[in-house]
Amino acid sequence: MSHPVWDELLGQPEAIEQLQRAIGTKQAGLQHAWLFTGPAGSGRSNLARSFAAAIECELDGCGSCQQCRLAMADAHPDVTILKTDRVVINIDEVRSVVSRASLATSVGKYRIIIIEDADRMGERTSNVLLKVLEEPEANTIWILCAPSVSDLLPTIRSRTRNLNLRLPSVAEVTALIMQRDGVEESLARRAALQAQNHVGMARRLATSSEARARRQETLRVALSVGNLSQAMLAAEKLLGVAKRDAEAVAQERDDKERLALMRAYGLEESEKVPPNLRVQFKELEENQKRRQTRALRDGIDRIFTDLESLHRDIMAIQLGGEQELVNQEFQQGIIERAQGTKAKDTIEILDAITKSRARLASNVRDLLVLESLCVQMIFREKIAS
Repeated sequence: MSHPVWDELLGQPEAIEQLQRAIGTKQAGLQHAWLFTGPAGSGRSNLARSFAAAIECELDGCGSCQQCRLAMADAHPDVTILKTDRVVINIDEVRSVVSRASLATSVGKYRIIIIEDADRMGERTSNVLLKVLEEPEANTIWILCAPSVSDLLPTIRSRTRNLNLRLPSVAEVTALIMQRDGVEESLARRAALQAQNHVGMARRLATSSEARARRQETLRVALSVGNLSQAMLAAEKLLGVAKRDAEAVAQERDDKERLALMRAYGLEESEKVPPNLRVQFKELEENQKRRQTRALRDGIDRIFTDLESLHRDIMAIQLGGEQELVNQEFQQGIIERAQGTKAKDTIEILDAITKSRARLASNVRDLLVLESLCVQMIFREKIAS
């Protein structure tokens, strides 16, 4: 039997197979705690939603019943998702979802609680969760998502079943975009390369001319940094790019989520929301507003990804590699940088991008993070010296 709730996932056949086997035995009881790990773009949260939908579905994930539609639209009454736009998950947030674990279910057999970015829990907060994992409620399933198992306390890890995800290949991302969005192969492949295999980013680049234009602006700004004043100006420009990108992504995602919720309740897009469903739609709007800070951080992270691809192109030339440049439209500027600096300089910039991600995650002001990075990118033709 096919399981359409898994159709949106890419490059994770081993993980999906394990989850399907687990779903097949759910009548006898499921493992009460799961840990989905993998790099950004591997689909941890999407896999958690699909798993939740398959658990609640009487047909193990048909994708078309109301149970599946509600779960995939983040609106199932028995599925709670803890998201945060903060650097650290608040202890009260975890206490709140722990209290929900003991509630009776509304329409299904299982109560499911998903914690995205579980690595953002501090030790005290983790210990609140640990207590309920040690003495789990009957028919309650916990799904934690994090970059790696080392990001959680050993005591938490030992009480979960881990599934490790991988980034899909360029070929897999390309094929998905061609199939799902009807994009021609050359554009789909270029988007997959530029997004560094991140499916969500690749789809936006392949389907949005505005997203492609913002990316090109990012690289033009990066290649223009030649002195300190230009570095300060570049940081402001990049922050502006990130803000515009975040607004566009948020609007697109908000519209998509509202439409999914409408369809989950059998409503047409143009229909007025009936009074008995207004609470659910109000909750969606409030969650979307709370994500605004996170949206900007994600926009800056996309800039970091673009800068990484640019400097990997530079390094490829410096090391004499013959692989295709990801950013061919900037070939001349890339060659000039490669010839005017050394590989160790490029490595330092790539390290600075990694440090910038960490600083941003530590709540350092956005502009300060970008200013520091742009100073590191000043082009001074170091070969001659």
